[in-house]
Amino acid sequence: MGSYVPNTNEERQEMLKACGYDSFDDMFSLIPEDMKLKAPLNLPEGKSELETRRIVTAISEKNKIFPHIFRGAGAYNHYVPAMVKSVLSKENLQTAYTPYQAEISQGILQSIFEYQTYICELTGMDVSNASVYDGASAAAEALSMCYGRKQKKAVVSGAINPYVLSTIQTYTFGNDMEVVVVPPTADGLTDIEGIKAAVDANTASVYIQQPNYFGNIEDATAIGEIAHAVKAKFIMGVNPMTLALLKSPREYGADIAVGDAQPLGLPLGFGGPYVGFMVTTTKNMRALPGRIVGQTHDANGNVGYVLTLQAREQHIRREKASSNICSNQALCAFAAGVYMAAMGEKGMKQCARLCTSKAHYFASELEKIGCTLKYHGEFFHEFVTEVECPNCRRKILDALEAEGILGGAEVEGGILWCVTELVSKAQLDKAVAIVKEVL
Repeated sequence: MGSYVPNTNEERQEMLKACGYDSFDDMFSLIPEDMKLKAPLNLPEGKSELETRRIVTAISEKNKIFPHIFRGAGAYNHYVPAMVKSVLSKENLQTAYTPYQAEISQGILQSIFEYQTYICELTGMDVSNASVYDGASAAAEALSMCYGRKQKKAVVSGAINPYVLSTIQTYTFGNDMEVVVVPPTADGLTDIEGIKAAVDANTASVYIQQPNYFGNIEDATAIGEIAHAVKAKFIMGVNPMTLALLKSPREYGADIAVGDAQPLGLPLGFGGPYVGFMVTTTKNMRALPGRIVGQTHDANGNVGYVLTLQAREQHIRREKASSNICSNQALCAFAAGVYMAAMGEKGMKQCARLCTSKAHYFASELEKIGCTLKYHGEFFHEFVTEVECPNCRRKILDALEAEGILGGAEVEGGILWCVTELVSKAQLDKAVAIVKEVL
């Protein structure tokens, strides 16, 4: 069998000799015989570099790239300024890992500090970490962060992204945290009365998403007041792009805000990599998982950056840690920081306005040709439509795909559409014409 390991047999023997062994069997003699593999692994023969490239290329050619995208549902197609990739391409910055020797990693630490600062400004909160794996992990970590000796219940809105809910349920499986999911109303909103009925003295946290999975704007203030009435923490999952126009989590009274920073300079990929952000108030900062970078001054008065508040899983007082996270997607966080710096307040507001105005135009045009808006509340840039024809939903998406357009996501009872600044009016009109032809 060919080998993908570049060492020759002679080099392997030399390494064995240096370790004081005559053979690999001698090296692994301490392993019990009944634990050793008795037959070769069922793997194909090794290939040459050329053969491997051909195989991988053939697999990659099965991928379909859509020039136009009308799908969100947690992953959003925004324009990424050229300077983001340019800055990230610098060799001394190409790492996704946390610098452990902070004294010689000032540049990376500064980039993380600036990312944290931008996220805090965007959300209105006091402290940010940097970071967790994705928005779903951030939500689950936030619930764990609130878990207490006496308060062991989390009340979760059923109008959140189902993948986030699945991650929350996975995180809480095996411990004694109770997760109560309150089904959404017929209007596609969090059931406020259901939340009120579900909370009690045992409730540690209440979690909602703003905008919710269906794109609708929640009455977050009212839900936060319900949480605080029973001394529970109010957690909001937010799309950071919406915060350029909507109220910040702080203005809604949130204790913790989480989300995925993917809309901030990270292009769409096959599952990532994404980066989850977590922000909280000063009162809760010692329970915040992940790494936190602080700014200080050295003995000579020069600005320096340090890892701080490290009662974490890999440090002293690890029994106080609220998370087992041991890595950090610093490069993805840096990308988000560069994006926010490049766009600025004006740029992000312009992007958000384009998203919402184009989405409302698209929704109105779809209504004209027979697509009914399933929900009638305020929305940002996602909305759900339904049609009377029972088989038309799939036909619509197939027709769009045939024209190089990735349509919305299928949801119960309809299609969840998403419009970003990257979609032009001509493309919106083309999509409407295709849908009209199907109907």
